[in-house]
Amino acid sequence: MSLRRIARLFRPHRGPLAVVVAVIAASSIVAMASPFLLRAVIDDALPHRDLPLLAWLAGGMVAVAAVTAALGVVQTWISTGVGQRVMHRLRTDVFAHLQRQSLGFFTRTRTGEVQSRITNDIGGMQTVVTSTATSIAANLTTVVATAVAMVALSWQLSLVTLVVLPPAILISRRVARMRRELTAARQRELADLNVTIEEGLSVDAAALHRTLGTGPALVERFTASSARLTDLELRSQLAGRWRMATMSVVFAAIPALIYLGAGLPWTVGELSIGTLVAFTSLQAGIFRPLSGLLDVGVQVASSLALFARIFEYQDLTVDIADPEHPVELGDVRGEVRIEGVTFTHPGGDRPAVDDVDLTIPAGTTLALVGETGSGKTTLGALVARLHDPDAGRITIDGVDLRDLRLADLARVVGVVSQETYLLHTTVRENLRAAKPDATDAEVEAAARAARIHDVVAALPEGYDTMVGARGHRFSGGEKQRIAIARTLLRDPRVLVLDEATSALDTETERAVQLALDDLARHRTTLTIAHRLSTVRHADRIAVLDHGRVVESGTHAELVDREGRYAALAA
Repeated sequence: MSLRRIARLFRPHRGPLAVVVAVIAASSIVAMASPFLLRAVIDDALPHRDLPLLAWLAGGMVAVAAVTAALGVVQTWISTGVGQRVMHRLRTDVFAHLQRQSLGFFTRTRTGEVQSRITNDIGGMQTVVTSTATSIAANLTTVVATAVAMVALSWQLSLVTLVVLPPAILISRRVARMRRELTAARQRELADLNVTIEEGLSVDAAALHRTLGTGPALVERFTASSARLTDLELRSQLAGRWRMATMSVVFAAIPALIYLGAGLPWTVGELSIGTLVAFTSLQAGIFRPLSGLLDVGVQVASSLALFARIFEYQDLTVDIADPEHPVELGDVRGEVRIEGVTFTHPGGDRPAVDDVDLTIPAGTTLALVGETGSGKTTLGALVARLHDPDAGRITIDGVDLRDLRLADLARVVGVVSQETYLLHTTVRENLRAAKPDATDAEVEAAARAARIHDVVAALPEGYDTMVGARGHRFSGGEKQRIAIARTLLRDPRVLVLDEATSALDTETERAVQLALDDLARHRTTLTIAHRLSTVRHADRIAVLDHGRVVESGTHAELVDREGRYAALAA
């Protein structure tokens, strides 16, 4: 993976980064005055007891420290702000891109895996993103400035110092390679740990494991995964530590060698005490940023594994996207046409919907019936453009769904499915998810139409009651009616009801069905049902079998034919 792509993340912030580099350069240059001031103190001010000069030199040292400290604060403020904005952009881009993925992606991808990449992987990159660029600039500038100052003091001693650079760079490259491999393995294990948490601690999962008695086995699975993660964390932190420790010893030994060399008979007198002290001070100063540069190289190489996982998600193809030249529907009548539509689920061995032709005139109701697996729900999903057909097209008022903006289509087509999903917030906010600007009166009107207002109003906190994780505070029928009210609040021209009353008891179903029948008079409705009692009064009924339409007509016509529908109704 090219580092160029990582660098592009910082491209919008070139101005602030240029300021940071300038501040770093200024700080490094100012800091280089300290060893020269120290040499003057030792060689000139102290031996000659020149108090005015000593005062000026001491004041200069304090001023250098104050200026570099102030510049360091400015550098940290700007660089941290840039890094956090880059992290924010990366998080939101990945989240928004995943939101645009088709249902197929979420079907084949574990929820814990997605969460791990957005939180753990991006979180693991934070230190690198927020500090790497400035750390490289600061350390590199300091190394260059210090090297120049060292040569100015003694080019002979500078050569001795630079001997350790080649082995240090070689060792750092090997350590970086080791840590990159361990980082990739650690993040995969962390994702598996997140999946185990998701599969074990959600409301539905907790109930399942409690009833199956699989809790102890799940704990063992989590323990094993956590133990592997612990081992990888330990190996990652210790990778190359002995090698780096060896280099630290070498770095520390060089000043000792210089002191020893300065005391040899043939070198005595060639270097002043002040020059020797100033040089060793600079040498200690160059080893710190040099080690910092090597550490940054190791961190960047390790983080490439994280960037690769994030870029893998960013590079996912968006199967269902807004068209380049969207068509405006204008005043929607709601006529739906399904023309020669065929669709096969990814990995499927046969079409779920096979060459289907159906027309739903505006303001009428079409009911889809058939055995489980006949393609009813898939066809409803195609009308809502949760999938795109492999062949054929679906139109609303003559416009192909693929030529409409997804937001426009969502306003036109409302869906109430058999799998009710409620947000972990209040009843009021769950309803307003369909229409954020809805008034309280509109919210209550939709709830009354779905026959759920009395239930909600009887709660201690009414519409401000928290529904709980996935709506587990309410019964299946109550959740279904909240979902119906949520869709009705949007008032779509086309309504897809996929087993919308499947979770209701007979009495509640009858009440909700009356409300739906009344509202359906003003909209185009596609009803998917197993209970034929809910579709008897549909304007037209289509019978599906293995993805094909085998019969269509009114209830009376289909019963008279004594075909597949009559067998289902028997």
